[in-house]
Amino acid sequence: MQVTNNIVIKTTPLDNVGIVANTLGLGEGTLLQDGTTLLQYIPSGHKVALCDIAHGGPIIRYAQTIGYANKSIRHGEWIDESKMSLPNPPDLQFISMPDAMTPEIEPLEGYTFEGYRNADGSVGTKNVLGITTSVQCVAGLTEHLVKKIKQELLPLYPNVDDVVALNHSYGCGVAINAPAAIVPIRTIRNIATNPNFGGGIMIIGLGCEKLRPESLLPENSPAINSSEEGGNSSITYMQDESFHGFNDMVKGIMKTAEAHLKSLNKRKRETCPASDLVVGMQCGGSDAFSGLTANPAAGFAADLIVRAGGSVMFSEVTEVRDAIHLLVPRTINPTVGRALLDEMKWYDEYLLQGQVDRSANTTPGNKLGGLSTIVEKALGSIAKSGTSPIVDVLGPGEKIRQKGLSFAATPASDFVCGTLQLAAGMNMHVFMTGRGTPYGLSMVPVIKVGSNSKLSQRWFDLIDLDAGRIATGEKTIEEMGWELFSLILEVASGKKQVACDVLGLHNDLVLFNPGPLT
Repeated sequence: MQVTNNIVIKTTPLDNVGIVANTLGLGEGTLLQDGTTLLQYIPSGHKVALCDIAHGGPIIRYAQTIGYANKSIRHGEWIDESKMSLPNPPDLQFISMPDAMTPEIEPLEGYTFEGYRNADGSVGTKNVLGITTSVQCVAGLTEHLVKKIKQELLPLYPNVDDVVALNHSYGCGVAINAPAAIVPIRTIRNIATNPNFGGGIMIIGLGCEKLRPESLLPENSPAINSSEEGGNSSITYMQDESFHGFNDMVKGIMKTAEAHLKSLNKRKRETCPASDLVVGMQCGGSDAFSGLTANPAAGFAADLIVRAGGSVMFSEVTEVRDAIHLLVPRTINPTVGRALLDEMKWYDEYLLQGQVDRSANTTPGNKLGGLSTIVEKALGSIAKSGTSPIVDVLGPGEKIRQKGLSFAATPASDFVCGTLQLAAGMNMHVFMTGRGTPYGLSMVPVIKVGSNSKLSQRWFDLIDLDAGRIATGEKTIEEMGWELFSLILEVASGKKQVACDVLGLHNDLVLFNPGPLT
């Protein structure tokens, strides 16, 4: 028998599977420390049976059943999705509500960052001119404008980091009064109030759309004058009859943009407490290491932010649905617990209408990375929420309301989730990945955390932090969590650029629109 320096990770004593952590996997005949002999080659990140599992028997990871054996599985055998059947999700009707509690959190004091304080008390980590739209029809114009503003105006205003177009696929040809229409509408409206825009958003409309630009203007938005006559220049209509041709239209909007840039250029960084952080936690391109390294490290950092008085949100309904029985007991009262279950129920029904179920979530890449079922994926996904009490639940597109840990209900799609967390008001984004993704947002800094060192080293200029060192024993979850927390403060202060900003890799915004088109 072959004896190697192997690493097989068992998450709890109750587990009957282990995860191979060796970068090249482990070969047939390898003898593990517990006496298990591998019956075949098992790739890195994949599961090995640590005992015989009978046909129909539970396959246990994280001390939870992640599937049932659809055939007899021998001790030392590779377990992948082909040998497992999916358990039923937790029954929402039989999850008990928690008693109301007053969370006891050990405060974490003395941590600060350099941010942009806004008039409403929020704090930005970037200083960005945002140009939002009321309808997709004007996207060509806004893209043209952004390019022109960056070339001709932005270099004149050194305190402004960027200009971005907040394009989307909504605004007309939609049932704007349908109940579900509130989701995309409030998402667009709330994105405009993100603290990184400093309250000075520009809005470009066509003129004949259903979604009126006036409804997107943030409350108490400052009037920025772009002409001697004065007037609020936040809204421009392409169909304004005072414009004679495209170039005249562009000239007028460029004048408006210059007024906004002058205002934004006056913003200065100042020392702000860590309690002003609003951090979105998200994972995408996950693998079996995500729930062992990157997500737990992010969860530890989330707890530090909450202890410092800040705000953290985690999301992705289908990636918490199978772990909901573990989250409801963490809510601070029955009202929050019920709101969490209501979001799960709404999404169950939404998927049913589309004739799919939660199993459609797990991607080919997830499975290649060792995640066999959505249950296994969900149990690893919730690790990014840490251990803090859940103080609030946000519907899709709603703004964050409370300090502490909130669940922001979103689909699991990376770019849709990011768009909704942006609308919720995050000023920092932490994104964990095991398979790798160039995901980024131009509006907020996105710290990408690699779950395994093989990916982090191969993508050395795309990944900001290598959490794979936890799997190899080089770092503990706590050490990695502190390292991530320190990096969040450094990036929020503008002292370090994240990889996607250095490379200019940024995703488009994608609205979640469950409402009908007309």
